[in-house]
Amino acid sequence: MVSTLRSTTSGTGNPGSQSALRKLNEQRIVEALMAGPATQAELSRQTGLSTATVSNIVKVLCDASVVATEPTTSSGRRALSVRLNSNSAVAVGIDFGRRHLRVVLANLAYEVLAEESMMLPLGHQADVSITAAVDVLDRLLAESGVRREHIVGVGAGIPGPIDHRTGTVVQGAILPEWVGFQILAHLEERLGLPVFVDNDANLGALSEVTWGPHNGVENLMFVKIGSGIGAGLIINGAPFYGHVGVTGEIGHSTIVEHGLVCRCGNRGCLETVASTTTMSELLSRGHPEPMTPDEIVQRAHAGSAAVLRVLDDAGLAVGRALGAVANLISPEVIVIGGPLAGLGEILLEPIRRGLLRHAVPLVGETTALAMSALGARAEALGAAALVFQNADIAHHS
Repeated sequence: MVSTLRSTTSGTGNPGSQSALRKLNEQRIVEALMAGPATQAELSRQTGLSTATVSNIVKVLCDASVVATEPTTSSGRRALSVRLNSNSAVAVGIDFGRRHLRVVLANLAYEVLAEESMMLPLGHQADVSITAAVDVLDRLLAESGVRREHIVGVGAGIPGPIDHRTGTVVQGAILPEWVGFQILAHLEERLGLPVFVDNDANLGALSEVTWGPHNGVENLMFVKIGSGIGAGLIINGAPFYGHVGVTGEIGHSTIVEHGLVCRCGNRGCLETVASTTTMSELLSRGHPEPMTPDEIVQRAHAGSAAVLRVLDDAGLAVGRALGAVANLISPEVIVIGGPLAGLGEILLEPIRRGLLRHAVPLVGETTALAMSALGARAEALGAAALVFQNADIAHHS
């Protein structure tokens, strides 16, 4: 499995060296403590590390102010309870959308410390968008009082596939102006911080098993329905990236054999019948301004017959595509995200019908379908979680 495209400045060096092993063990302790305080004996059992190794790592982390300790009792014996100093390490999450930018600051307790979103012009160039993100980050740091030296890294997501071998945005992105752009290198140069990047749907999936209500789910699929349609996969408890990092391109599944030509060059792709762009085009005929996703949600709740018909058709198409994927991987949960999440059952119901019609009966019946509870924040929150899973938290200062 290809690892997440990660910072060039925060690597572990020689993966077989003693220092790399020590950093890996420190990261395991930090990740275990993200679930809550624990005694050193409990940390030893959770991580498989010896009690002596845990004791040494806790001392290092304590000296770095990453954790704090206090005496306690466990099974009637004296013990040392270890907890994270939540604000000792802060992650930045950036979501670059087709027409928006969102930046969040989050701590180790998975609490949002500051957040800002803004609109970007359609067809925005990468350099312009990165400049806007740098400005927003500087503003959030000033307003929140978070010190820059507490930032352990920056996670960033874009709506498009990224070749993990080269760090470049590849053909098929909703932001065609970014194709060929080496986002990792440019972000690190501008921010002066370790950076980790991924596709926005992958980050949506990660957010659901970290920030969302699906913590502990081993097999989850996150489907973002927006200007494009993409999916992120958590398989056996870990993000799945395939051979080169380009996975989950469900929006380019063929739904209508002789349908409209898609931006990818094929005909009848799911995006041509179920993206918010297609819905807007269908519903805006005869109107001077295109209908926005928010307006689609509002009119659906108001009972607009035209909007409900378009959503029903789109939902059935999405469900058909999900049925094919579910037959392959049998996920425990499929979460629907994106700007239409406010529709709730209005969209879930036709998706469920399509899924049950096209999946093997047992698979369809045992696959839970849910709307994302994280809304428009899912991708940015997933980007922050990406940092905590990959950054060298113990040695960031």
